[in-house]
Parts: sequence; structure tokens; C-alpha cells
Amino acid sequence: MLTFDAEERREAMLTYVIDHYAGDLDAYPRAVNIDDAYLDRTGYYALARNDDDEHPRERRFDFHGGLRWRFEEFVPVEKRRIDRIGIFRARPGLQLRVGHTLNDEEMNAHSCPWHHNLTAAICSFRTAKALKRNPSSTFAIQTYKWRNSVRFEWHSQQLLELGLMEPGQWF
Repeated sequence: MLTFDAEERREAMLTYVIDHYAGDLDAYPRAVNIDDAYLDRTGYYALARNDDDEHPRERRFDFHGGLRWRFEEFVPVEKRRIDRIGIFRARPGLQLRVGHTLNDEEMNAHSCPWHHNLTAAICSFRTAKALKRNPSSTFAIQTYKWRNSVRFEWHSQQLLELGLMEPGQWF
């Protein structure tokens, strides 16, 4: 996959962090249960990423969703995005900035000018665990399950069907 990306003259790959959570927080108060993991099937969206003059940057978006969206009152604005430049080719002078973007703006694009790029999904319990450890949210959140929760099947086809990744992108 990385060879393909390099052949397409791309040096970075956009990834989405998909929040997973335990179905029963009483039984799993740390919000992690691999055998009974859930994720949101809806509620994902993207907003144009603006430059310093508040003009939309071409081919750059801020992606939102999951627990960071549903419990946004407990998540600082700068930590609500689910997009990350999760895979990139390191080089001298390249810097990873706050907000998981790079100082080379082209590497922050979701696609190149000639076609769409590969993307990848990172499935993580991290946000669920953080919300249950945070004193301001732990008692306010009784469950993460809602009408749009679905059990995670640990199969790429599910992420594909939910539109969270594209064919052949399972890690």
C-alpha cells in the first residue's frame, strides 16, 4: 500500500480515528471490551479547513464524528477532529504540528490534484477511556450506546459499508 502511495507521488496518508467503546459501562467501567465493542454508524461529517485568512483550503477538510462529536461538551475544540495524517514519509524540516497536521500543507490534503488518495481507519478505544477517566465527564456519561450504535464485527467490510474506509484498506 505504501509503495502504491509513493508511486502516486504522495508522501502522506489521511487516516480517520474511529471511536470504539464498551457496550456495558457498568461491567467495563474503563470503556474497553474487545469482545463487545461498539462504534457509531452515523454522525460523521467534514468541514472545509480554512487558511489564516478564513478562506477554504483546497482539498483539505476537518473531519468530525464519533464520541468526540456526541460528547463535545467534554472535549476541547482543538481535540474534536477525527482526521490525522497517520502515515507520512519523514524528511528533514518536516514537523508534526498541534492538531495532527504537517507543516507541508500538501501533505495535509485528503487527495492530490489528479485523483483521490488512499485513506485508512484507526480503530481506537482511547476517547472512550479518556471520557470515563475525566472527572468532568465520568459521572455525566452513563452509557455510550445510542440508537446509532452498532456492534463492531472486527471486519473491514463493516467499515467499508459504513463509509469509514475504502476497499483494501484494513490495518
